[in-house]
Amino acid sequence: MGNSICLRKAKVNQKLKILTVSAEGELGRRIRDLGLIPGTECKVIGKAPLKDPVALRLKDFTLTLRNSEADHITVTPLED
Repeated sequence: MGNSICLRKAKVNQKLKILTVSAEGELGRRIRDLGLIPGTECKVIGKAPLKDPVALRLKDFTLTLRNSEADHITVTPLED
């Protein structure tokens, strides 16, 4: 496994595994309710022209997150 990075810094088409979700309170609950929990694999499928929001593919659905939300998620890149 590679080094851990913030989800915001992940590149398009990069496969990732979620390590931690550091958000607390309502934001933390909302992020976890969306399926972003430690151990989940995802892939960055796109970013808006100004880099916010970021689109992720998890299991069988697509999800977009603001960078302010992505800052609370630590991931590790996966090898292809």
